[in-house]
This record gives sequence, structure tokens and C-alpha cells, in this order.
Amino acid sequence: MHDANELPAERLLQAIWQHQHLRRDRLKTADGKTVRVLHPGFVSVEGGPDFQDAVVQIGDDAPRSGDVEIDLRADGWRAHGHHRNPNFQNVLLHVIWEEARQRADAPVVLSLKNSLDAPLEELSLWFQNESPRALPKSFRGRCSGSLQKLNGTQLAELLTRAAHVRFQAKAAQFRACARQSGWEQALWEGLFRALGYKHNVWPMQNLAESRLRWAGGAASVFALQARLLGIGGLLPMELSRLRPAACDSGVAWRASKKSADDYVRKLWDVWWREREVFDDCILPRTIWKFHGLRPANHPQRRLALAAHWIASGDLVQKLERWCAAELSDKFLLVSLRKIFEVKQDEFWSWHWTFRSARLKKPQRLLGDARVTDLAVNVILPWLWTRAIEGKNREFQRIIEYRYFAWPSAGGNSVLRLARQRLLGDSGGRVLRNAAAQQGLMQIVRDFCGHSNAVCEHCRFPKLVCDWSGRAAT
Repeated sequence: MHDANELPAERLLQAIWQHQHLRRDRLKTADGKTVRVLHPGFVSVEGGPDFQDAVVQIGDDAPRSGDVEIDLRADGWRAHGHHRNPNFQNVLLHVIWEEARQRADAPVVLSLKNSLDAPLEELSLWFQNESPRALPKSFRGRCSGSLQKLNGTQLAELLTRAAHVRFQAKAAQFRACARQSGWEQALWEGLFRALGYKHNVWPMQNLAESRLRWAGGAASVFALQARLLGIGGLLPMELSRLRPAACDSGVAWRASKKSADDYVRKLWDVWWREREVFDDCILPRTIWKFHGLRPANHPQRRLALAAHWIASGDLVQKLERWCAAELSDKFLLVSLRKIFEVKQDEFWSWHWTFRSARLKKPQRLLGDARVTDLAVNVILPWLWTRAIEGKNREFQRIIEYRYFAWPSAGGNSVLRLARQRLLGDSGGRVLRNAAAQQGLMQIVRDFCGHSNAVCEHCRFPKLVCDWSGRAAT
């Protein structure tokens, strides 16, 4: 049995909030104002507040959209450093377990201890069989019902149309860039943006724009890595300080630390000689975002990979040959991966970052999910718009076919949430290729991105109904 004086696990409190197992008509803030939860928000998977894009009405104020942070006690706000973390500046509700007084320098406090709709023991048992991360059906988008009424053919066609829009929009971006800087530069800017993901798109774009400055005259991949990491402001200013606990033994730790330090010293041996030449294009380290990044996506590792691509000198020619080659559907991903993968890097095949311990076995610098990301967001749109500009209808047809034949990727947090909110149980039967995933993301961009969690003023549900009516006639 649960001890009444014992604090619940924070994960359980998060699940209770996510599924709103609360007496929702009795919620009051620490200073006595009523709280109306119009939407609890979506679970954050990349750090920051626990829930994002919640819609809450406090007292007589108008409903507001913002973030929700879950803690056991009110003092967790300052103890965890949220008060000085810019990622928490949009928190409008601090949900806690224990009752507490409202502080003037903290978000509105809401205690859940006396507001549960069932005993804590029952809720704990319920969440053992129900994923607390799963999106409750009651909080799906308003378009979910309309979308699930479509048959498989209709839903696939809708996503295909949205995928066309997304593909053409990306192609138009490449065409505009190429008119200013040429086709090869447009490609490199696209590749660098893709390596930045959503966290570091603009620093990567900035580096790509100065490519002609730093790409020439480097004697090796290593020299390019030194330049890119130096210009990016990502070279450590001091040697690594790995802790012994990061490795299996003190011997392994010392060996790993020495390997990292030796590599950093060698990079600085190259960079300090060239630093003054590139001084006007060095980026401040503060421009990069590291919070919530998976280690494999760290910009240090991604720039090390880009150095290999630049050093090869024939990437554009390889892509042109790949476009012209006859390839079966099942060989699409493998064939493109062969162009972009690096067999092995002396340091980066064995480390996620400068400060991480040496891995037990080498890891690819580019996985299949990232190859798919490059294909649908960069390579295929770039090749397609080149084919249009060159009036090559045959290449245009081949590229379009490959786009819609490309196998689906594992997905990201945006795609997973979109699948739950919009498609529910129907997602698995239609998101069978990368284009369908792209189509769903385009719908999110065009509609969900211009509304809020309760789908206020969203036109998409009506558009789906109107479209399905026309499709049925």
C-alpha cells in the first residue's frame, strides 16, 4: 500500500497530468484561483518543460497557450534551475504534489495532492498496464475523426497530395538558392541544414554559406575537420575531463582521455596556424543548441562527417550517376547510403563528442534514418528541380518515382505526435513510405502549426469532410 506521507514518483505525477485523472472542476491555484485545463499539452521528448503547448484558463483571464512543468514540490522550480533557464520562460503552470504558497517570482502553482479522481494506489496500478506516454484519445485533433472515416485509398491519396506540396516547396527553395549561388552551392547548403536538424539549422547554414572560403586548400579530411570545428567555435578550449565512472575501469578511462586529448591537440596544431585567416567568419559557441540533442546528432560529430564529404571532391558527380542508374526499390536506400557513408574515422567512429568515453565498438557516422532524411529533404528535391530546369522529363519522372517509393524512416518526435493526434489507429496502414510521412508533416505545418492544442480556428477538419465528399462522388 502507498504510504500517505510518502511522495509519489514524479513520473506517476506526469502520467496523472497527461491523462487528466483529476477532479477537473475543483482545480485551484495556490492563491485560490480556479484552473480550467482545456488541454494538458504534449509530452516533451527533447528536454525543457515536461509538457508543451498546453491550453489553460486561470481565474477570469482568457485561455492561454504555454508550457507546464511537473515537480513534487514548489521549491523544485529554483532547485532545478528552471528560474534561470530560458527554455522554461514560457511555463504558465507549475504543477506540484505538495501544497505550497505562491511565490511572486515563480509561475502559477497548482497542487494535485487533493485533486485526484481516484486513490493514488489505483492510479499507480492503472499506469502499470497503460503507457503514461500514450496520447489519450480524448485529446486527439478535431480532424482525427474525419480522417479515420476515410478508407485506405482516400487517406493515402490525401497524404500523397500533401507530400507533393512539401516536395515542390523544397524544390523551389533549391531553385531560388541556385539562381543566386549555383547548383553545387545550393546542394551543400541543403546538406548542412539537414545535418543541423531542427536545433542547429542556422549555424550549419552559416557555415555552408562560407564554404568557398574554408573548403579550398585543405590537405586532408583532418585539416578540413580542424577548420570546420574551429570556424564553428566548437573546438574545446581545454583538454577533456572525463570521469572514471564513464568507463569500465580506470585503465580504460585513462586510455580514452588520452585518445581524446591527443586528437584535440592535433586539431589545435592545425587550427592555430589558420585561425587568423578565418577570423571574420568564426561563429560564437553560444549560437549552437545542445539541450535535448542525442549524442549521435551533436554538431561536432556532424561537422566531422561533412569534412569527409567535402574532401571527397566528387559528391555531385556521384549523385548524378546515382540518378541515372537503374535501381530497384529495395536498393534505393542502400545505394544512396554508399555515397554518403564513411567507412571509418580515426576518432569520430569511436566517440560521440570530444568529451565522451571511447565506444566499445565503432558506430556509423550516418544511420539509415538520416540517409532517408537527406534523400527526401535534400537530394531528391535538388535533383528534381535541376531536371525541370534542364527540361529532362525522363530524370524528372525517375526522381518522382523514387520519392514515392522511398521506404519509411523511423520517424521523429513531430511525426510520432502527428500520427497519434491525427491518424490514431490508422497510422500504421498508411505511413508505409517516406512520402506519406512527409505528407503528414506538411499537414502539421500548414494547419496544426497555425492553431493550438485544441485546434482553435483550424480549417482542416472541414476541408477533410468536404474533400471526402467530393472524392466519394
